[in-house]
Amino acid sequence: MALTRRQQVLGGLFVGMAALTLVILSRVVGTVFFAITVAYVLYPVRRMIVGRGVNRRIAAATATAVGFLFVALIVGPIVYALYGRQALLLEFLRSIPAEQPISVFGMSFVIDVSALIVRARAAVVDIGFDIAGAAPVLALKAFLFVFLVYGLLLRPGNVRRATLRLVPGEYHDVVLALHRCVRDTLYALYVLQAATALGTFAVAYVVFSLLGYDSAFTLSVFSGLLQFIPVLGPSLLIAAVAVGQALAGEVTAALLVASTGLVLIGFLPDALIRPRLASLTTGMSASLYFVGFTGGTLSLGVVGVIAGPLVVALLVEVVELITDERTTVQQTFDGAAIEPDGPPSDPPGSRAADALAGPEPGGADGSSGDIADGTAGDSSGGPADDD
Repeated sequence: MALTRRQQVLGGLFVGMAALTLVILSRVVGTVFFAITVAYVLYPVRRMIVGRGVNRRIAAATATAVGFLFVALIVGPIVYALYGRQALLLEFLRSIPAEQPISVFGMSFVIDVSALIVRARAAVVDIGFDIAGAAPVLALKAFLFVFLVYGLLLRPGNVRRATLRLVPGEYHDVVLALHRCVRDTLYALYVLQAATALGTFAVAYVVFSLLGYDSAFTLSVFSGLLQFIPVLGPSLLIAAVAVGQALAGEVTAALLVASTGLVLIGFLPDALIRPRLASLTTGMSASLYFVGFTGGTLSLGVVGVIAGPLVVALLVEVVELITDERTTVQQTFDGAAIEPDGPPSDPPGSRAADALAGPEPGGADGSSGDIADGTAGDSSGGPADDD
């Protein structure tokens, strides 16, 4: 089914307005992007609450509160570690000697690290001032985030209907395939990574506390956050702490934190948590995830942490769709070559084939399928919920 002239004009108008909105609201694009992705992940929570007979406004508000608490649990410890524990970080940097003697094959060298220490101290101070100065802006962005998430969860059916009406019926399966890819990728990035980060934080806090670190909470926070960095993860922090201990002349402590930290903090949470939540992942290889994370972060900053892997996952999904399409076409040609004298058959997806197959459960054009979860309609029991 081809798009009508009116649908083409509306689609072009949507693209133009989206581009204009992106330019005008460029300072809050990151907040809008995170709100959309978080709402995407929270939709099943909203649908489950509505399915229990709760009013859709209360359900949307409850799901939004869950999302806000999720974000607060991630952002709050970061702000506390960088601003509230600023004095402790500066004290640790001051404890590192400015000159480090190194002996190699009987020859002694002295390395001056005072410039690096000064830069690190200046960076910690600047971060503290930036956080304090940006507090009003962060408060406005937090309000915008909550408002957008609530609005998207209040009427999720509007997005579904608009998407399916602008896309011809024969491409609805492509839209649903891309939707499933986005859903699985966001679950893997938010739910799986957050669960692993929380487990890493708990294990790291126990390990650093037993090893006698005064900044055990701060180090645990950064250990959990580094779980979002693929492949390397909290091993970066363990290596940095071990090097700092070695530079301070505490070689035994450096070896102890390196041996216990790499096993208990860097490996154990991954081995215990990820296999139990593996059904939420997209099956994306670690190399592709690393490429998406690195490229997205370098190109877009914090937004790239989510946008980078998501774009790579969508690219892989499109390639698989093209491969499946070519395979289907080749099988059609092969079947025609094997039975040249047989009666002509209608290719899959044609009107004759659809008529023989009968009506689909979700309607002739699939328009009743819910783009938010790939199922028919909202589990609340009727379309009135999305009005």
